[in-house]
Amino acid sequence: MPDNPASESSFHCRLWPGGSPQLRPASAASLTIGDHTREPPPGRSPVRGGDAAHHPSSSAATRLMARDKVIPNPVILDFNVERLERVTLEGPPALTERAHMSPYVWAAEDGGYEILIRARPRRQAACTDTGVIWHGRSKDGVHFIMTDRPAIMPGPDPIDIGGCEDPTPVCMPDGSYVVYYTGVLDDLATGQLLYATGPAIDRLQKKGIALASSKSKGNTKEATVICAPSGRWRMFYEYAEDDHSVIGLACGPDAAGPWKEGPEPFRPREDSWDNWHLSTGPMLTDDPDMPVMFYNGATRDARWRIGWVAFDRDCSHVVCRGIQPLLTPPPVEDRSATDIAFASSVIVEDGRIWLYYSLKDAELARAELRRS
Repeated sequence: MPDNPASESSFHCRLWPGGSPQLRPASAASLTIGDHTREPPPGRSPVRGGDAAHHPSSSAATRLMARDKVIPNPVILDFNVERLERVTLEGPPALTERAHMSPYVWAAEDGGYEILIRARPRRQAACTDTGVIWHGRSKDGVHFIMTDRPAIMPGPDPIDIGGCEDPTPVCMPDGSYVVYYTGVLDDLATGQLLYATGPAIDRLQKKGIALASSKSKGNTKEATVICAPSGRWRMFYEYAEDDHSVIGLACGPDAAGPWKEGPEPFRPREDSWDNWHLSTGPMLTDDPDMPVMFYNGATRDARWRIGWVAFDRDCSHVVCRGIQPLLTPPPVEDRSATDIAFASSVIVEDGRIWLYYSLKDAELARAELRRS
C-alpha cells in the first residue's frame, strides 16, 4: 500500500519525566473482547495513515474515540529500553537501491536468524509497485545477507499486481511455512490480506485471500498470528474505518484459517498519543499467562509510535496497557516530514527481548527491552 505520510525516523528514544527512556507504570485499562463468534460491526473503509479513504458511518467516530473502560487491576507491568541498534542488509542492487521496512525476524532452526522485509521504491524514484518481499539470514541478528531474488513478488494475478507488503511468517510443526502478506491492486492503493505456503521460504506458493477487504473493513493488512493455549488461532490485523486505522481480531482452527471475524480487541484512546490510528505489532509470548503486543499507534496526522498492550492467557481480555509510547522517532524539523517508528517483530534470546522495527518507512532497527 502507499506508505504512511509519516511511517517509521532515525534512532531516538525520548526521555519522559522521571528519567526513564520508557513507559510509566502500566495503566489499569481492561475490557472484554467478548464472544469470538459475534458477527463484525458494520461500516469500514481503507486506511493506514495516508491510505485513508473516507466512508461515513453513523456512530463509528464516537465509538472509536471512546476510552477503554478502566477498572481496578492488580497487574503491574512495564518495559525499559536498554539499547538501540541499526539493522543492515547486504544484497543485490535490486534490493539495496530500495527503502526497507517491516522487518520480520525469527530464530532459524539451524541457528542464527532469518528475516523477511518489504523493499519499496524510494520516494524520489518512479513508483512501479508498493513493495517486494525479500528473505535473508544473519549470524548476529544485526547484519543480514539477503537472497539474490525476492521471496514474494507482485503478480501475475490482479490481487497483488501492485505490490506485496507486511510479511508475517508462521513456522508450522513440520517445518513448513504459512506467510501472510498484504497484496495491493494495480491502483497502488487498495489491498487485502493474502497468504502463501511452502516447505521453505524460497519455495512458497501463493494461495490467495486470507482475510478479504469489504465495505465494512477496508484494506485488511499487517497480520499478527498466534496460537492461544486453547488451541484456537488468533489473527490480529489492521483495517480502515472512517479515516482511522484500527485493529480487528479473527479466530480460526489453524494457522491458515479459515478465519471468523470477532470484535475489536482494543481501541484508540482520547487525548493520548494513540488517539486516532492503531495498527498491529508483534506478540511477546515468553510469559504464556500474559502475552504482550507491541502495537503501533498514531495521532490524526499519522505520527506513529510504538506502545504495548497485555492480554490474558487466551487473548480474550486486555489486562493492562502502557500509558506513554515505548519508542518514538527523533524530532523532525519539518512537520511534513515522515515521523514514524513502527514495530514488526520480536524475539527472546537468553532472556533478552529484541524488538525489530522500522523508521521513516526506510530504515531498520532493533531495540533491546527489559521487562520491569
